[in-house]
Amino acid sequence: MVDYLPEDSPSMEAVDLMEKEFDTPMENARVMIKDVSITEALDYKEKLEGIEGVTSIMWLDDVTDVKVPLEVSDQNTVEAYYENGAALYSIHINEGDEVAATDAIYELIGEENAISGEALDTAVSQKMTGNESMHAAALLVPIIIIILILSTTSWLEPVFFLTAIGVSVLINLGTNIFIGEVSFVTQSVAPILQLAVSLDYAIFLLHSFSDFRKDGREATEAMRMAIKRSFPAITASASTTFFGFTALTFMEFGIGADLGLNLLKGILLSFISVIVFLPALTLMFYPWIDRTQHKPFIPAFKGIGKRVMKLRFLGLFLVLLVIVPAFLAQQNTNFLYGTGNHPEETRAAQDEAAIDDTFGKNMPMVLLVPQGDRGKEEELVQDLESLPEVSSVLSYVNRVGAAIPPAYLDKSTTEQFYSDNYARLTLYTETEAEGEETFSLIDQIQETADSYYDDTHLLGESVTLFDIKNIVEKDNQLVNILTIVTIALVLLITFRSLSIPVVLLLTIQASVWLNLAVPYFTDTSLVYIGYLLISTIQLAATVDYGILITENYYHLRKEMPAMKAIKKTIDDKIFAILISASILSSVGFILGWTSSNPIVSSIGLLLGRGALLAFIMVVFVLPALLVILDKVIEKTTWKSNFHKGK
Repeated sequence: MVDYLPEDSPSMEAVDLMEKEFDTPMENARVMIKDVSITEALDYKEKLEGIEGVTSIMWLDDVTDVKVPLEVSDQNTVEAYYENGAALYSIHINEGDEVAATDAIYELIGEENAISGEALDTAVSQKMTGNESMHAAALLVPIIIIILILSTTSWLEPVFFLTAIGVSVLINLGTNIFIGEVSFVTQSVAPILQLAVSLDYAIFLLHSFSDFRKDGREATEAMRMAIKRSFPAITASASTTFFGFTALTFMEFGIGADLGLNLLKGILLSFISVIVFLPALTLMFYPWIDRTQHKPFIPAFKGIGKRVMKLRFLGLFLVLLVIVPAFLAQQNTNFLYGTGNHPEETRAAQDEAAIDDTFGKNMPMVLLVPQGDRGKEEELVQDLESLPEVSSVLSYVNRVGAAIPPAYLDKSTTEQFYSDNYARLTLYTETEAEGEETFSLIDQIQETADSYYDDTHLLGESVTLFDIKNIVEKDNQLVNILTIVTIALVLLITFRSLSIPVVLLLTIQASVWLNLAVPYFTDTSLVYIGYLLISTIQLAATVDYGILITENYYHLRKEMPAMKAIKKTIDDKIFAILISASILSSVGFILGWTSSNPIVSSIGLLLGRGALLAFIMVVFVLPALLVILDKVIEKTTWKSNFHKGK
């Protein structure tokens, strides 16, 4: 996640500066080994240091003389590294070596000891991505096949649907080689999301083809007419999704551009595959479709429109009742800006808990200030140590002494504290990686340092998450505005109406607010990246349901009164919307249930719930709005030509 921060963000500039000024990098992992003597702990330190990818390691012997009895040493210092026979090492693992290095550390320390930290989080994410994506796909594909079999009259049609979209998914994954690298979030989410969102295109085309075949047309002619009939609907559907995902690419936080670009490629490739590849595939094998016909498993939804419209006032009343609380709640949800916590049953979570139980919370931050005035530096250290959540500060002035000139000492003693230009202070805090308390402490540390120096730089995992918070909150406003504006333009061009885009967007946006309000009312934290992405993805992916209802109603309204047109529309289209929503919802819930990564899991659960809420809104609220606002729609739509009779 750090790789996707802008280069000019404060924490990234601080990291670059420290790497330039100091040879010793900041720790990104902690290793705890139980039941060891000082001699055994030193032996383990040497073995850990020898693991490839471990670039630095710090233990008690680096801050005090372990050859003298520990009782005469500063007990706070001792207890930070050695407590009840357990040794705690602070190590740095090189970027790119996280998986190999943590695996080697686990092999060395065994099951009874522990490791935690940023480097382990990265390793866990990298290892789970491929395996969990395959696991999700293995569950998802059979479910989609079952849904498609239930919704078609041929055993072979689902294979054609999945082949057409599956080919585009594979090409999309393959073309990522030209990008160079993609996020684990993208790798986990994009292929499955592409499959779910664009499957509608294939369904639209083959259903039209089947209708023309039933009229007695020859296969090639039926396909030609099917493409002509379904092309506008497929284009409108693909366009709203395409432009919705385009908004993600404008995020300053790079994860949005990474996922957005992949989804843009995926939608474009799916569109081409359905218009070019699927017709060729179908015409080559259509006799097999004929031979594998079966009776419909689900009866026609006749008369359901009449029942739905009886509930129109109740539906509108309920939505009006909850929409304002939902809007306010989704803005006040408790957010997480990193990857969140590991699931409790995983070793990573158990190891972190074991280290915290023995040594307490220990979140390191590094503060760089201009060096030279050790008196001022000593005052700053004392002020920092007085902050309530700061457990200790490691610096030259409180480890060696402000009165001793660095020039009198060996470079190996001073290089971890001083470069040619900067002094490095390492703060150990008793806070979580993120949260209101953590972010408030960062502000206090920064204000304290700025009261002494004009040139200060703060870095660490918490500081990075603080930067992510500030950037993605700005991104959220931009992405939401761009998504709504671009989709509104597509709808405006499609329907040539001023009111229809408003009605459609209000319906789907209401389902988004209801979806994002659930974590607030259930008092659960929500990963902010999931919140940011789902605001766009749910709107872009489910507005198709509203387009299908509205487009059918619009055409029927030219031939019959509003109530009759909407009832027939619901009867004709509810099945298609149900199939699409059930597929998208299945994708979401399976991602949510199979992924151990909190970001991917959060996106999945939000998508699954969002698809169901969008279905409910489109079926029970949108028809009511279309009928109630019929006169407004007629007057604000170019050449509406609505039927005048009753």
